[in-house]
Amino acid sequence: MAKPIVAIIGRPNVGKSTLFNKLTGQRIAIVEDTPGVTRDRILYDCEWTGRQFLLVDTGGIEPNIDDGLLAHMRQQAQIAIDSADCIIMVTELTAGVTPQDQDIAGLLMRSGKPVVLAVNKCDTVGEPPMELYDFYSLGLGEPMPISSVHGHGTGDLLDAVCEHLPFTAPEDEDEDRIPVAVIGRPNVGKSSLINHILGENRLIVANEAGTTRDAIDTQVENKYGKFILTDTAGLRKKGRVEDGVERYSVLRSLSAVERSRVAVIMIDATVGFTEQDSKIAGYAHEQGKGCIIAVNKWDLVEKDSYTMDRMRKDLAADFSFMSYVPILFISAVTGQRIDKLFETIRFVDQQNGTRIPTGALNEMLARATSRVQPPSDKGKRLKIFYITQSSTRPPTFVCFSNQKALFHFSYQRYIENQIRETFGLTGTPIRMVVREHGDGSTR
Repeated sequence: MAKPIVAIIGRPNVGKSTLFNKLTGQRIAIVEDTPGVTRDRILYDCEWTGRQFLLVDTGGIEPNIDDGLLAHMRQQAQIAIDSADCIIMVTELTAGVTPQDQDIAGLLMRSGKPVVLAVNKCDTVGEPPMELYDFYSLGLGEPMPISSVHGHGTGDLLDAVCEHLPFTAPEDEDEDRIPVAVIGRPNVGKSSLINHILGENRLIVANEAGTTRDAIDTQVENKYGKFILTDTAGLRKKGRVEDGVERYSVLRSLSAVERSRVAVIMIDATVGFTEQDSKIAGYAHEQGKGCIIAVNKWDLVEKDSYTMDRMRKDLAADFSFMSYVPILFISAVTGQRIDKLFETIRFVDQQNGTRIPTGALNEMLARATSRVQPPSDKGKRLKIFYITQSSTRPPTFVCFSNQKALFHFSYQRYIENQIRETFGLTGTPIRMVVREHGDGSTR
């Protein structure tokens, strides 16, 4: 059975994300003194006294604003309320009971869900301040004084929350989920892709760069396997990254790539290749991740019989430094080739984790060196004694030779191409390490 869900709800800038980070013990949600920093629902596992549940952070609710991004944020918060087993409403001691608090309290009472009222910024230890009793007027029961910064009162808060949760006996779960980072420039359709896969508007989609700020994990299970898809903030050129929040967002996106095993690099088909696409792909390549280029918005491109082949050829030239990467043409809106995308993710992950026996590698090496003789310099010829695979993710191969200096880059590339020709390794970078035989002495 799925874990119980607890949603943190409140108006903007009352400390919801700070509380979320404190309860999960992780710096997951971005925290800054700017209303509207958290925009999507962010979920993370939380544990208290041996009981586990999912904690959901939401954007601040502005009940009386119906335009723009704040309306999207309120919609996301409403979805979190509808799916929650218990709700933590966060208010702020120093501001007192505001009209927005009263409107949100009414919304929560109408939901019929159990609500625990947390009054944040009670930073002093001891008797609760007299202002705390004003919050009884919200009609949500006893207000609980907490400090999301210092952690005061959070234990009592979690005790109250757990009283409302339908815990069941834990079940053994298959942890073999493939972590996938969906990366790309702003507005290429990353959030739209995940929304289509989930069949719901889980992530905010708007024609505004920077809509997604946090790196958001979503579990997906289908006939191709189990996945954790991470929607990331769009990566712009460094010179265009303006405020502190966006800098944090970029760091979260790069961190999501590091945590992943496969990176789906999304490109806007209506715009085509840009230099920033190359830099984004290069980061995933350098991290050794399995890579897929997904050309989104293919449904908006005017096509003839040769359009796909031409663009595939152009992209292969643009991404010549990662010629191993498969290229898919998809539409996050219509769902075109989304099944093929999952199939490719599974295949690329397997390739990234491939281990090749040493015997098979050295048979390949013997054929390769007999076909193209190793280079020589000033009468000394390169000798490659043997090759072995030292690790996976990415597949890393160690070549033992008589002199490292003779093992020219071009010949390393030739050996790498021979490995790919023989063993495949589609969608994954390869690492080549050259060592001199034995203690480093030449032969």
